[in-house]
Amino acid sequence: MTILERSNSPEDDLGSASNLALAALGWVLGDQDRAERLLSLTGMTPDVLREGIGQAYVQAAVLEFLINHEPDLVAAADDLQVKPEAIVAAHERLTQ
Repeated sequence: MTILERSNSPEDDLGSASNLALAALGWVLGDQDRAERLLSLTGMTPDVLREGIGQAYVQAAVLEFLINHEPDLVAAADDLQVKPEAIVAAHERLTQ
């Protein structure tokens, strides 16, 4: 039996960070008040969010929004089944 090890290349790390950011965005958008707060605090419009969601800077802004409000950070991490530190690490990766 052959065991394949998963590569930990920078591209994989960026992909994982991006996936986590997209999941976090879904979590944020699941609550209208939280979604409105995201737009208000980041200065993004729904169009900017839609058009830029594939961009690291928009994904990083979503994660930064969570990081800056600990109750949301903890709740999102719990719902997404990751540690809050994983969200912080994903943000760091997206801003490199």
